[in-house]
Formats: sequence, structure tokens, C-alpha cells
Amino acid sequence: MPPAMTLRVYEIFHSLQGESSRIGLPTVFVRLTGCPMRCVYCDTEYAFSGGSHMPLEDILAKVSAYGTKYVTVTGGEPLAQKKCLNLLAMLCDAGYEVSLETGGAMDISGVDPRVAVILDVKTPGSGEVQNNRWENLQRLKPEDEVKFVLCDRGDYDWARQILVEHGIPDKCSVLFSPVYKQVNPTELAEWILQDKLPVRMQVQLHKILWGEKPGV
Repeated sequence: MPPAMTLRVYEIFHSLQGESSRIGLPTVFVRLTGCPMRCVYCDTEYAFSGGSHMPLEDILAKVSAYGTKYVTVTGGEPLAQKKCLNLLAMLCDAGYEVSLETGGAMDISGVDPRVAVILDVKTPGSGEVQNNRWENLQRLKPEDEVKFVLCDRGDYDWARQILVEHGIPDKCSVLFSPVYKQVNPTELAEWILQDKLPVRMQVQLHKILWGEKPGV
């Protein structure tokens, strides 16, 4: 019998979705270990290492035990593990509504088309702008979402220009998110309104409710 396919999993937990258009929905999160990027504002450094190898079937069994239809696969950077693509397809086959949170440095072309991709475009303030895989923007579906995490006004102006250059609002929804406790959310809201940008502003609900820690 061939060995079971496994993924290195840091945690699987049940919480409210804190971001994206699904904000507030009870969701099971599968957080995979490891990330090739080092964003200056990273809030999941604990997932760079650790965790344990789990067969994909065991991951699905644990997800099923929570009894909710929404599943988010996140990290770290989930696509850094190739078998993540298999997990995404298996979750879709099982009838879940699946989203993938990816940092944008990995190729999304192999992601099951039933998955809603939440693509994080890295800004200059992140320290990882050079690793953006721009061709991913040509692979977006209407169900996907592009997220910009903004460190300051310079990041905002940069993101606004990227929207125009790549026509992102014509492809899918766009999310603007202030770095937690670094950018004043009210100021970001005022910039968006002043410029009449076709974006959704979001704050991280899970941090408002529980702060920054694993398992939320």
C-alpha cells in the first residue's frame, strides 16, 4: 500500500472568519506550517516551524468534526507545501466552501477552480514587494479576492496605482486592510472615501475579539 499523503499542519481550529467577504462566518481554519516570506508585520511567525505531519484523510476528519461548511486553508504560506493542492481539491469534493489565503509569491495556477483564492499582494512597506508573482493577477476568478495590507500612506498610494495598472477591480473584489495597531483605520476609511476607490475596507475581526494569538 502506498504511503498516505501528508501535510505539515501547525493547527486546525474553529473560529469566526476575521477577514475577507466571509467575515463573521463560523469557519474551520487549517493552518499549514512554513513560509518563504518574512513580512515586517507578520502575525503568524509562530507557524514558520513546528506542527506535525498529518495524512490528508486525518485533516478532513478533524475538519468534519467541527460541523461547519466553511473552511479556510492558511499559513504561513500554504502553497509552499505542494500537497496543499490535493487538500484543497479533497475539501471541495467533500462539499465544503473553501478559501485559500496565500501571500502571492506562489503560483496559483494549480489551485482547484472551486476554491476562492484570497491573494495578498505585498506592498513596499511589507518588505516583500519584490516577491510578488504578478502573473497571478491574470489568473483571478470573479470569486477570488485581492488583499492589500497597508503599512502607511505610501503603501495606500502604491496600492491605488496597482489597482489601475492591473485593472484588478474589474477582475474580482479588492480588500484594503490596515496593519493592526499601526495604521489608523479611520484615516484609511477617509482616504478610500476621498478617492472613491472601488474597494472593501476591512479590519481584522478576530484580533478585535481575541487579540493576536494562535487558535483564533
